[in-house]
Amino acid sequence: MSPPPPISVLFSQALKAAATASNQSPFEDSTQELVKSSLADLTTLATRIVGLSLFSPNETLEDISTRDLVYLLVPYAIAEAFNRVRVQDPLEDIAKVKQSQRHLAKFISSLEEYEIVSDAERTLHARDPGTIKDPASRRELKIKQYQQEKELRGRIQAIRKQRGQLPAEGASESDLDLIASLLPAPNTSAEDEEEEDESEALRETTLLLLRLCYVQAQSQLISFTRQLEMLEKFASAPPRRRRDRHQNRIVHRESNAKTTCGGWTVRCGLEDRTARARFSMSRTGSASNFTLVPTLTQLQPLRPFTLLPSGAADRARLSAQVFGPSHRLPTMTVDELLEIEQAQGKFISGGGLASENQLTSSEQLDLDAQQDGTRAGAEKEEEKRLKDEKWAQFTDENPRGAGNTMNRG
Repeated sequence: MSPPPPISVLFSQALKAAATASNQSPFEDSTQELVKSSLADLTTLATRIVGLSLFSPNETLEDISTRDLVYLLVPYAIAEAFNRVRVQDPLEDIAKVKQSQRHLAKFISSLEEYEIVSDAERTLHARDPGTIKDPASRRELKIKQYQQEKELRGRIQAIRKQRGQLPAEGASESDLDLIASLLPAPNTSAEDEEEEDESEALRETTLLLLRLCYVQAQSQLISFTRQLEMLEKFASAPPRRRRDRHQNRIVHRESNAKTTCGGWTVRCGLEDRTARARFSMSRTGSASNFTLVPTLTQLQPLRPFTLLPSGAADRARLSAQVFGPSHRLPTMTVDELLEIEQAQGKFISGGGLASENQLTSSEQLDLDAQQDGTRAGAEKEEEKRLKDEKWAQFTDENPRGAGNTMNRG
């Protein structure tokens, strides 16, 4: 029988499976296989940690070696893996949430016992912003919590950058990946492990990551408390089928009921299921007012419907548009737009110094008419004579001041 793997290897493969599952859909069977494998390894790891007595209530933080500090994160990793478990009904969901709460509470308690987090951090992150009625105070608390989380992440990234452990460009890392980066490599020798155990940078990174996960755990506990309240209310409610039967009986009675009002017999309901409504009548004097009120059946979908087209290409196209821009993007360059508008005659060309120095049509005609001895000059001279004659006739027929005679005294 082969010996069991070291706890570092067991923890590493459990974190790898949980991190892979966190990036996949929880409804896939392959994801659930990864979650089951991760939970099995983490449960075995927790049992072996207890058997090895890595942590004792009689110890202080200084008594714990650097390579053992990372195993304080095992309950947190178990809670993260439980979050990816697929459930079938509200009762299973309630049990899953309670399991996650129990492991997160154990993780928080261990960090507080070893005084890894300060009293100020406990007070800051133990408060639920949703219980604060004052909007300004609630906003201030959220800002402080976010700023501290951002500061912890920045310090962790700075130390990892100094050690050359940053991920590849464009790759994202979860908290589980950060935990896995603190574990020694499988082929690490005993001497290298001793050197890492004495590394101040590794110890500082581990403590910062413990504090960061403490912040995440407190936030998840608050969220789980709200989620548990809603799940318990939902589980205690009557089944939906029972409610639907009750509503159908009410609608059936309303559709067959008759009411006599003002000598008229009114059937309070329509036989058409898709447009069924009831009439509420109020008698005022000799007139009767009828108000059309929709029933619950009318407000519910009566046939199967789909939110998206069934084609894979349509789903992929709509999925690609989810994170698209909220505004319309340009379809052509500015130069192309100017060319189109210029072709449509929307621009007035000319003007400026070049147009000022250019000869007018009359000046050009006078200049061309002065070319004696040429056929072109004779044609231009005749064109100039006809133009002058037409202008003389126009001035004779329209003397100055003969046009508008309005407003004369």
